[in-house]
Amino acid sequence: MRRDVFQAIADPTRRSIIGLLAMQTLTLNAVAENYTISRPAISKHIKVLEECGLIEIKQEGRERYCKAKLDKLNEVNDWITQYKQFWETKLDALGDYLKSIQDQNVTKTT
Repeated sequence: MRRDVFQAIADPTRRSIIGLLAMQTLTLNAVAENYTISRPAISKHIKVLEECGLIEIKQEGRERYCKAKLDKLNEVNDWITQYKQFWETKLDALGDYLKSIQDQNVTKTT
């Protein structure tokens, strides 16, 4: 199944896991210890994050270590930036319009 970064960050548990792994590389068991949900549920979240390219898993002996790869979040930043610019332009225009109305009202009352 093809997954993207937006699907990964749609879930609050996965966002929390990303935050946890952003601070340090952890084993799968260490990640699971931070949550009250089952180990298989954590494994499913980890799998989605790996498929989306937000984490990488390396086998070292018997342990599997999870490491965050946060550069994939640039896709989200780029998407948000375009809408941020759009809304800033719209809100600036609204601010200008409201100021012109206020100025007109002040002129009429004086």
